[in-house]
Amino acid sequence: ALADEAATIGARRVFLVCSNTLNNKTDEIDKVRRALGAKLVGVFDKVRPHVPREDVSAAVASAEPLSPDLLVSIGGGSCTDLTKILAVCLKHGLRTPESMEAYHIVVNADHTVTAPAFEGPDIPVVIAPTTLSGGEFNALSGATDKVTNVKQGYAHPRMTARAVIMDPALTVHTPEWIWLSTGVRSFDHAFETLGSLNSNDWYDGMAMNAVRLLSQGLPRVKANPDDLEARQMCQMGAWCSMTSIVCGLPMGISHAVGHALGGSFDVPHGYTSCVMAPFALEYNSVVNGERQKLISIAFGQPNRPAHELADAAIRGLGMPRSLTAVGLKEADLAPLAGYTFQDIWCGTNPRPIANADALVPLLRKAL
Repeated sequence: ALADEAATIGARRVFLVCSNTLNNKTDEIDKVRRALGAKLVGVFDKVRPHVPREDVSAAVASAEPLSPDLLVSIGGGSCTDLTKILAVCLKHGLRTPESMEAYHIVVNADHTVTAPAFEGPDIPVVIAPTTLSGGEFNALSGATDKVTNVKQGYAHPRMTARAVIMDPALTVHTPEWIWLSTGVRSFDHAFETLGSLNSNDWYDGMAMNAVRLLSQGLPRVKANPDDLEARQMCQMGAWCSMTSIVCGLPMGISHAVGHALGGSFDVPHGYTSCVMAPFALEYNSVVNGERQKLISIAFGQPNRPAHELADAAIRGLGMPRSLTAVGLKEADLAPLAGYTFQDIWCGTNPRPIANADALVPLLRKAL
């Protein structure tokens, strides 16, 4: 499929960003090398979680001399994010972390968002995901500024992938905890869509289908990792879960805390939703309880509260359900609240949050 896409685009110089594990411990990248032949001009496999800006700069140094005309990502969400931001950096000659500063989204003190205007990338991106985080469908990517310890967003319509290749067989190499936890991340996209007071019938339908597919597919994969049909169900569920985000619907506090947990405390991407999604649902239920009934219907248990169903589903997958379980302690709550309040989606939570201090009780409940 990748070779066909390269031929369709007319690409002759393909640069690949992939996971180190796929490149060095499986034959998947060798298959790509054979399929692309001389068209594959370079491979970058040094991608760390949450995409430190230094890693983007290292990828620029590797790719720029090769003059690629197609960028490909094969791996998880960090590979995806790095590849899309790499396209922007190559367009504008951004070779250092500092040079990226003028291109990320800024959250202002009043929680309005300033998105810098810049010309979009020219080099197309094709993504073959190996996890369920869903970023491959989005024009938004994140990278972490290690100076401020904050994960920052980069967005442009032309950052959207030209094609996404969903191959369930490729995902059998993904460690179980990553597959299941990023599946919960996709659950969370759907939960916060169905909890949003600004959603619509189209978003709701896709999100409910995401909950249906993931609630069936994830336990099947846990029971039998070789169940490719179930893996494809999960991939389709992740795709459905991203519909609202791609169309511009803001998420809420679970995603905001998740960004802070990942960028500032190095909690794995999927684990952030495993911990926070049920707590966020319960916290918001005082203002969107009627909408949360759609989540319960999608689970097939319309008379049970959504936060209880989410909690049961996550526990059933064996995922962590507290901040303590992912390494945080009481002293971390105030800094976590501060980082969260700077996130783009803290200000769009259905239940308004006045300040960082107001977040501490929610976070303490999750401890």
